[in-house]
Amino acid sequence: MTRSAEASRRVVLRPVGEDNLAAILALELMPEQQGLVASNADSLEEAQEDDEAITRAVVEAGRVIGFLMYSAPQDDDEAIIYRFMIDRYEQGNGLGHAAVAEALKEIAHLGHIRRVSICYEPANEAARRLYAGFGFVEKGLDEDGEMIAVLELGR
Repeated sequence: MTRSAEASRRVVLRPVGEDNLAAILALELMPEQQGLVASNADSLEEAQEDDEAITRAVVEAGRVIGFLMYSAPQDDDEAIIYRFMIDRYEQGNGLGHAAVAEALKEIAHLGHIRRVSICYEPANEAARRLYAGFGFVEKGLDEDGEMIAVLELGR
């Protein structure tokens, strides 16, 4: 079994709550990733002000290893992944790939979503490769200079 397939068996998404909040806030990016992704504290603050934001702890073997935030409004057929990060000490083991796979599975199970979009800094080559591996297609830059990539979900 490949490392990525093994990781996908172990990674789960859990709602953010009092039981995992401190662990999410303690997650770190690599120094070269600073500035490419908003902090988890900022993301959680944003989620409190946005009733459509869905926050998830990425959990592997009972430990919080990442954070994800998306929206999937009931009156729209598009979900948007706003934030995604894996702790610096957990990167390179297929866990990011497994977490995105779990997120896409969760989003698809909502039933009304036909496409998923994600934005990332154009300089974030790791993100570009990760999302392209799932079939996300780059559509161009948004008004903030971030790359927009879209995945059409199969039905």
